[in-house]
Amino acid sequence: MEAMEFLERLRKGKRLYGTAVLSHSPLWPLAVKMTGVDFVFIDTEHTPLDRMVLAQMCLAYKGFGLPPLVRIGSPDPHEARRVLDGGASGVLAPYVESPEQVRELVGATKLRPLKGERLKVALQKQDSLGSELADYLGDWNKENFLMINIESVPAIERLDSILAEPGLDGVIIGPHDLSVSLGLPEQYRDPRFETVVARIISKVREKGLGVGIHFSQEAELQIKWAKAGANIIMHSSDIALFRQRLKEDISAIRSSLEQEDSGIDVSD
Repeated sequence: MEAMEFLERLRKGKRLYGTAVLSHSPLWPLAVKMTGVDFVFIDTEHTPLDRMVLAQMCLAYKGFGLPPLVRIGSPDPHEARRVLDGGASGVLAPYVESPEQVRELVGATKLRPLKGERLKVALQKQDSLGSELADYLGDWNKENFLMINIESVPAIERLDSILAEPGLDGVIIGPHDLSVSLGLPEQYRDPRFETVVARIISKVREKGLGVGIHFSQEAELQIKWAKAGANIIMHSSDIALFRQRLKEDISAIRSSLEQEDSGIDVSD
């Protein structure tokens, strides 16, 4: 799936499936492609990936038809520009809490390479660009998409004004930080947490934007929120899935062999 197809499906509200990848082995993109996902999520907020490695990963996944969505370290428009320059298809900005932050990120992702005072004027009044420049910038950035993390009480309180900013493509709920901000750390099945998540999903979908929630727990949570309206299914990560599956397999192997060593017949 190329970035344009990703954007088309996103804007039509269709489901898109992805996972987080941290490994930068050159063999990994093909393995991920074979799982059937539509895109990959690369996190630079909580991982020590440098720009060179990130660019190599982005270009490799693009080559396999998996648009890379890169989470930057902070909602900084300069960071957004850098990851797009390095080959990212989309930017995910963490902990966004105001419409002003969204507006600056839109400038970095949808109006690049415009910068400085000229960009500030354009963000205040986009018809100031003129048709020739507007067409140029639209073509230059047509394959870029912008998503933000909603993961705090202040963001929820300003959600309507945040979602009203033109140029935003989607919202990813950050369950861990949101639960902490709500005073319900990691209580993902608490009715109070679930009520907030349901409200965010509803509001985002009403605006015609994509919305998802990133969980590394069992698939049941993803199914639950997809049925509630989430159309971006961002499930787990390579490290989490490796750990979970290997832990299960090693436990099963150890249990079987230890029973055999103790003389217990496990043939039945």
